[in-house]
Amino acid sequence: MLSIPGNDDHPSHDVGEGQKLIKEVYEALRGSPQWNEMLFVITYDEHGGFYDHVPTPVDGVPSPDDIVGPEPFKFKFDRLGVRVPTIFISPWIEPGKVLHEPSGPFPTSQYEHSSIPATVKKIFNLPEFLTKRDAWAGTFEGLLTLSSPRTDCPEKLPEPIKLREAAAKEEAKLSEFQEELVLMAATLNGDHKKSIYPDKLIENMCVSDAVKYAEDAFNTFLNECEKAKQNGADGCDIVDCANTCSKLPNSKNFFHKMLSCITRDR
Repeated sequence: MLSIPGNDDHPSHDVGEGQKLIKEVYEALRGSPQWNEMLFVITYDEHGGFYDHVPTPVDGVPSPDDIVGPEPFKFKFDRLGVRVPTIFISPWIEPGKVLHEPSGPFPTSQYEHSSIPATVKKIFNLPEFLTKRDAWAGTFEGLLTLSSPRTDCPEKLPEPIKLREAAAKEEAKLSEFQEELVLMAATLNGDHKKSIYPDKLIENMCVSDAVKYAEDAFNTFLNECEKAKQNGADGCDIVDCANTCSKLPNSKNFFHKMLSCITRDR
């Protein structure tokens, strides 16, 4: 499978392959006889880890179906997350159009992923919404403002730049950053309290060894978390794989509460 590059824009894949996929899909649609009847929507399921200065909406966001998450947090799915980029491509859209806040259908409505089915419902006059969330979401049919389709949409896009010339070097020695990731993983499985930590732990590791070590350390930690829960650990207990489960002080500040999450849910 190493000969087939990943094109999902996820690490550690070459993002150029993801852009190549978009290019291929666009050019196929652009060359179709149905091009003048199309709206091509490109969006992402994650924000990529980039900082966003805009606070995530938490007011007036309806739960899609009133399902509540498990104890102890009972998350109600009544807020949105970090913004993600979305691109609309159609001969019916003005060049350079930028979409900002929606004008409804509710005062708190926002554009989000369920805006896609909400827009489909509105355009095709479908009888019902899927959930309360898409009934609330802003719709984007207002982008299609031209009275006739444009004829200047390019038939071909530039070839994306390949950012990685070869497959990942699984047998290469670790970089300084990769070494730090391994040492962080060692705090999960308890190896940070052994004599091999830090130098001997990483001195002969290659990339594939480090990946397996980190995965095993995380799984060890999750198993110990599960045991702690079964043994009655509460929300202010944390797991130390090098010793028995240790108790935090009774003062539950934000940092303690954040750490306590790891003994509750995966």
